[in-house]
Amino acid sequence: MKGTLPGTATPLQDGELLAAVDLGSNSFHMVVAQSLLGQLRVVDRLRETVRLGEGLDARGSLSREARTRAFDCLSRFGQRIRDIPPHRVRALATNTVRRLAAPQAFLMPAESALGHAIEVVSGREEARLVYLGVAHAQPPAPGKLRLVIDIGGGSTEFIIGSGLDAIERESLQLGSIATTRRFFADGRLDRRRWDEALTEVLAEFQQFAGNYRALGWDDAIGSSGTNKAIGAICAELGLTKGAITAAALPQVRDAMLAARRIEAIDLPGLGSERRPIIAGGLLVLEAAFQALGLERLMTSKAAMREGVLYDMVGRGGADDPRGAAVDALMSRYGIDRDQARRVEATALRLFDQLSGAWGMDHDDRLLLARAARLHEVGLTIAHSQYHIHGAYVVEHSDIAGFSRQQQQFLAALVRTQRRKIPRHAFDALPDRLLPAARHNAALLRLAVLIHRGHEADPVPRLVARADGPRLQITFDRHWLEARPLLRADLEGEPAAMAALGVELHVAVD
Repeated sequence: MKGTLPGTATPLQDGELLAAVDLGSNSFHMVVAQSLLGQLRVVDRLRETVRLGEGLDARGSLSREARTRAFDCLSRFGQRIRDIPPHRVRALATNTVRRLAAPQAFLMPAESALGHAIEVVSGREEARLVYLGVAHAQPPAPGKLRLVIDIGGGSTEFIIGSGLDAIERESLQLGSIATTRRFFADGRLDRRRWDEALTEVLAEFQQFAGNYRALGWDDAIGSSGTNKAIGAICAELGLTKGAITAAALPQVRDAMLAARRIEAIDLPGLGSERRPIIAGGLLVLEAAFQALGLERLMTSKAAMREGVLYDMVGRGGADDPRGAAVDALMSRYGIDRDQARRVEATALRLFDQLSGAWGMDHDDRLLLARAARLHEVGLTIAHSQYHIHGAYVVEHSDIAGFSRQQQQFLAALVRTQRRKIPRHAFDALPDRLLPAARHNAALLRLAVLIHRGHEADPVPRLVARADGPRLQITFDRHWLEARPLLRADLEGEPAAMAALGVELHVAVD
C-alpha cells in the first residue's frame, strides 16, 4: 500500500484506468473509469449496502457486525482494483468515519482489506465533490446557478454552484440512517411524531436556509440513493415522470405513514434494502423543500464518486482546487508571500536532493510546498506561538480539495517548524504517513531557520545528503560565518531534530 496520500495526478495517458471508492454511511460504491481521448469512460461499477452508520453508537464506536460487513466489502472491491496504481485510486470515507472516536482503529484494517489508502473528507469537501460529479454528468446552463442536494446515510449536503464550481457548501448531520434512528428507532410511524420530527429538522436548516434563498438558483437536482428512490416512487405512483415536486412529496409521505410501521412500508418503486431507512430520508427531503421553498427537484445518477474521478483528473493541473484554496487562505490571513516563496524554494531545494534517499515522491513534494506557503498563517493571531496557532488554523479550516488526513499532515508540519517538537505532533496521522511527515517536517524546519532573517539574497550553497536517518547539510563557509544568529540556531537543531528521527549534521565548505 502506498505510504503517501493518493490522488495527485500526473497527466493521464490514453487507456489508463482510475478508480474512486466511496465509503458511505449506507452503501459503499466503486467506479472504475478509463481515460480515452481526454474523456472518462466508466468501465465498471460496484455497489454494496453495508449500513456502516447502523453500527455507530453514541460513543463513536462501530459494532463488530458493521466492521465485518465493511471489511468484507472492501476486500471484494480491492480484488477489482488490485492492478490499478495507487496514485490512480482514491478511496474516501464520509460521515460515519468522521464521527468515530478512534478512526485509525477502523481505517488500518479497512486499508489492508482494500489494498489502498483511505482518506476521510469533511462534510464541505464531500459537498464540493458531489457538486463536481453532478455538474459533469448534467452540465448547468452557462451563467446559471444550480442547487444540489445529496441525502446520504449519515449526512446531507447542500451546494449552490455555477458551472463546475461550488459557490456555497453546507453539510448537516442529517441522513437517511441517522435520522431514521433518531426519530423512528422503534419502527413506529404516525403523523404526530412526524410533525414533531419535522419541526426539529427544520430548526437545523435555519443556519443556512436564509442565505441560500437570498442567493437563489435556477434549477435544483437531488443526488444519491434517497433522492433517486423518492423520484422512482413519484413516478410509480403516477405523480410525476421521475422528478420530485412540492405537490407530490406530501402524497408520498402520507402513503408511507399509512403503513404505521417501517417494516410494513410498501411503496411502489421502493427496494427492500432502502425500506428500513426511507423514513429518515423522506423527512430530510420534506424539510429541505419547506426550508428552501423548493417546487421541483430533478434527480441525478451521479454523486460524490463521479466527482472524485473528475477531481483526480484535474489534480496537478490548472483545475486543481488545492492551489487556489491555499492561495485564498494566504490572502485571508495576510501571509507575507515573498517570505513564503523563499521558504518554499529552499525547502524544495532540499527535498529534491533527498527525495531519492528518503523514498519520497511528488505528493510529498506538493504537501511540503503548501506547508511552506502556510507556515506563517498563525502570525495574524499572535507572534507568540504562531506555529501552534497556525497548525490549528490549517487543521480546522475549510480548505477545498484536501482530505482530513492531508490537512492534519500540513498542520503537523506547521506545528513542528520551530521550537520544541511535542511527542504528540504526529499522533493524528496513520502510520503509513509518518516517515514522509517527519522528513518533510525536518526540511521545513531547516528552510524556516535559514530564512529567519527574511533576507532576499539567495543561499549560495546548500548541499543535502542522507543515509538512513543521518542528514548532512553543507553551507558555504563565508556565507554562514556572516550569520552568527543562524549558526547559533543550527547548533541547537540536532537535539530538536532527534524528535523527528533525524540525525542532523551541519558542515561548511
